[in-house]
Amino acid sequence: MIRTLTAGLAIAALFGGAAIAETFEIKMLNKGADGERMVFEPAFVQAAPGDTIKFLATDKGHNAESNKGMIPEGAEAFSGKINEEYEVTLNVEGVYGVICKPHFAMGMVMTIAVGDVAAPADFLEGRVPRKAKERFEAQLANF
Repeated sequence: MIRTLTAGLAIAALFGGAAIAETFEIKMLNKGADGERMVFEPAFVQAAPGDTIKFLATDKGHNAESNKGMIPEGAEAFSGKINEEYEVTLNVEGVYGVICKPHFAMGMVMTIAVGDVAAPADFLEGRVPRKAKERFEAQLANF
């Protein structure tokens, strides 16, 4: 009995400090709570390596995918299908730019920061539609 209790306490101590990954739910919406059209809600997430981002097809006609050139070096690009829930687990620290491909020009974008990081200086370089760039800039200003 004492041996079993001791073994149980040792196992609990060993795994008790292990981090538990979080899952963040992101709604893909035609209209957000603040009245903005074509949005991810929330539009910014601060995550830890190993956390999962779950994109919910709340309104029809949306997808979530990483934007080319807006993911950390060594990270894998991801792309969900239109009208489908999609999950991605992010293990590489850095800043990820996420878009809804059909509504990118309308500014349907979000930013995910994984780990204690800052956005790279060249994060917004390249072809980014004006409305999308404005929303990315607003998201980056908040972290």
